[in-house]
Amino acid sequence: MLTADELLAGSALTHEVAVPPDLLGPAGPADGRVRLRPLTVRDLTLISRAAKDNDQLLSALMVQAALDEPPLTHGQVNALPVGLLEFLLREVNRISGITLGVDTLQNAAADPLVRAAHLLSAEFGWTPEQVAELTLGQMLVHLELIRERRRADV
Repeated sequence: MLTADELLAGSALTHEVAVPPDLLGPAGPADGRVRLRPLTVRDLTLISRAAKDNDQLLSALMVQAALDEPPLTHGQVNALPVGLLEFLLREVNRISGITLGVDTLQNAAADPLVRAAHLLSAEFGWTPEQVAELTLGQMLVHLELIRERRRADV
């Protein structure tokens, strides 16, 4: 089993990330790098409280918190070109384990229960919460009824 120290060790890691030259402009260095650290639960809690429902502020605060080198003020982060901010945010999400890879998304979309929930939601206009309240038996009955109706329509 992992110890608490081993679990927490990942939050102390930093990652050097190469910034694509086209995002730095013609005067930028050919090999521009930044150092990012993964966001912690504490970081995300504070950031989400500060940003409330403002997605732009949320993105800027996430990048500012994760940017270890060079450190930037909030004003400097807000002055970044949008493309550069989006690139840095994707990298912050990746190293923090927030993003899902393409394979993970494809596997999730292929899961029979996910597919069934999507079909029920689309067919009946149910919210994800309503679909989640169904038992497996109820889901199967509704799916069979959809299948029968579609077969009769053909």
